[in-house]
Amino acid sequence: MANSKRTLFLKRRLRVRNKLRRVNAGRLRLSVHRSNKNISVQLIDDVRGVTMASASTLEKDLGFVGKNNIEAATKVGAVIAERAKKAGVEEAYFDRGGFLFHGKVKALADAAREGGLKI
Repeated sequence: MANSKRTLFLKRRLRVRNKLRRVNAGRLRLSVHRSNKNISVQLIDDVRGVTMASASTLEKDLGFVGKNNIEAATKVGAVIAERAKKAGVEEAYFDRGGFLFHGKVKALADAAREGGLKI
């Protein structure tokens, strides 16, 4: 029986997250979620269970509501780097979830690195 796209996505997400947890114990996690219409990112402290900072195209002041393109991902990456600095965070590990590291996800990561966040 063939696996569905959703099942493969969920397996990939767990594989990526578990591998990253073993390697990057104690660091904050920069978690990305991409839907058909929006892209969002959170900076999560898994030890305390707290979100330190977040950014999304759903925020009206970014000007990309309902858009999920490379420009929007770049802007969200720059904003999360700025908010991470305000929260006192300099480094985190990049959790792409089940998404492949190209296109919008890669643009977001590159913009966060350019903004000064070490991932």
